[in-house]
Amino acid sequence: MYLFHTDEDRQAMLKSIGAESVDELIHSQVPENARFEGTLQLPPALSEMEMQREVERAAAQNASAASHVCFMGGGAYDHFVPATVDAIASRGEFFTSYTPYQAEVSQGNLQAMFEYETLVTQLTGLDVSNASLYDGGSAAVEAVMMALSVVKGRNKVVTSAAVHPEYRQILETYLRGLQCELVVAPYDASGTSSGIADYIDDKTACVLIQHPNFFGRLEEVQQIADATHAAGALLVQSFDPISVGRLKRPGDMGADIAVAEGQGLGNPLNFGGPYLGIMACRNELVRRLPGRIAGQTVDRRGNRCWVLTLQTREQHIRRERATSNICSNQTLLALRATIYLSLLGPEGLKETAEHCLQKTQYMQKQVASLERFSVPFAGPVFKEFVVKDHDGSVANLIESMRGDGYLAGVPLGQWYPELSDCYLIAVTERRTRDEIDSYCRSLSQLTSEGVIAGA
Repeated sequence: MYLFHTDEDRQAMLKSIGAESVDELIHSQVPENARFEGTLQLPPALSEMEMQREVERAAAQNASAASHVCFMGGGAYDHFVPATVDAIASRGEFFTSYTPYQAEVSQGNLQAMFEYETLVTQLTGLDVSNASLYDGGSAAVEAVMMALSVVKGRNKVVTSAAVHPEYRQILETYLRGLQCELVVAPYDASGTSSGIADYIDDKTACVLIQHPNFFGRLEEVQQIADATHAAGALLVQSFDPISVGRLKRPGDMGADIAVAEGQGLGNPLNFGGPYLGIMACRNELVRRLPGRIAGQTVDRRGNRCWVLTLQTREQHIRRERATSNICSNQTLLALRATIYLSLLGPEGLKETAEHCLQKTQYMQKQVASLERFSVPFAGPVFKEFVVKDHDGSVANLIESMRGDGYLAGVPLGQWYPELSDCYLIAVTERRTRDEIDSYCRSLSQLTSEGVIAGA
């Protein structure tokens, strides 16, 4: 280990705090029962070359979308990222983890935020967007908190069991300390939220749904929106940003607030994060929109410029009335999404969504043709679908398929005990027909113990 402090440096520091030695300092500050008195059994120090080799060996034990064919989804997807996204986003003026605040944020960053927000409003069919949030889960919860602050005198939130279970867990945590009632409507036999209207009443502030939902099924959003608005509540829709290349936008189906996980827009999987929370709303709700909003204006010379705007609504001069403690955003990932959407354009997004749709339908048909498996939720899906293993051996299946080079899917039993014999398959535009056929051949050779027959 290299320590840059000399003995003289250490003595000077100890002298300044009145200690004779490091041992004396530790003994005076750390209780005896919390001290380790033995000798640490550490391996010998490694050279840089040896350490690099060891780290590479450990990293090679990971199974990722780079080493396996990925059919995993559930909120994070293996979409194609054009090389141009990396090239532009890695420019020095953008590539920083630091989030600049009003006083020092540059015009370039403000323009990037403004263009991102413009693209999000086009993507959602709503009027205004913020400059992003942490991820899809935090965006969904911020939207609910926003709705609770808008619809006065109501404290009931209705959501569906077909909403991402981790989003619901975050929501439950946020609402635990508030005087709010959270009602989770069950999904029906088709895997959708068709009965959610029965849970909406005059105490409901908002309804949170997901479309396509966590099972990949398409919801009747317009009907849910009508029932929500008839009760005087707001509709919050979580959506897949790739899906709007093929499906109607949230704003076009009656959503008041739209949220999404933006990882699929030019951002890699990153082993689960950091990710990008998308959020947009109708114009009349803008003063309750959390986070940053970049606006376009002119300076005193009449030149076009950009500025963070409507800053009075939360963490600044009216902080005591704030409904959110979000004070940052995911600028670099939002920039990547901006570059990605600009490269694809409406036609490229439509083509990507079409590939996802057609390949999912093809794979669903192939898997359902295998004797051991079935698709329990009938009806249209986008990019994901649920598979039932009639042998009830999902864990062995996932492990065995990983050994055969596939990230086979996401087991559902961890969130839905009644679906412990089911798992979720995701098919993006990156999957080829050969990969899908090969996956199904491996599935067809599985024994109930998860071993590939003949392997």
